[in-house]
Amino acid sequence: MFIQTEATPNPATLKFLPGRVVLPESTFEAKDEEGAARSPLAKALFDVPGVSGVYFGHDFISVTKADGVSEWPQVKPAVLGAIMEHFQSGAPILAEGVVLEEGSAEEFYEEADHDIVVTIKDLLETRVRPAVASDGGDITFRGYKEGVVYLEMKGACSGCPSSTATLRQGVQNLFRHFLPSVREVQAI
Repeated sequence: MFIQTEATPNPATLKFLPGRVVLPESTFEAKDEEGAARSPLAKALFDVPGVSGVYFGHDFISVTKADGVSEWPQVKPAVLGAIMEHFQSGAPILAEGVVLEEGSAEEFYEEADHDIVVTIKDLLETRVRPAVASDGGDITFRGYKEGVVYLEMKGACSGCPSSTATLRQGVQNLFRHFLPSVREVQAI
């Protein structure tokens, strides 16, 4: 099994591409050992000293190392080993009985803004999320109020130094182009 790795804009996060589907229809994020308990693979990754977060996309795994931990050349071999061992074992990605609820966080917006929200979600799905996934992360809609779009950053995007620039110069400008009523984009 050959696992490719890619740098992400977040220096604390690497993207691992195992060459197969990781999660076919949803995503999974664990920011601590308690959250990782829902996935045998996430648990194995958290057993690697210095791992502080994991995110599973369709065909990639983003792993974040804790601040102050050794550099990636010291952590990466153990992460690669954990991923390879997991896939070779045939174990499931998620623990038995775990159901992922995509979009389970409550969204907020006024009913009068429904058409704007539909357009925002369409732009996210077709133009933003594919680009963000290529960097090892995800971005989801959480709300819209008084011209402000609220988004949640996940995976490599969460805590990334350049995520503010991505939101302001990329996503915000895109939304403003198609929806003049959008004044600002903020991360939750």
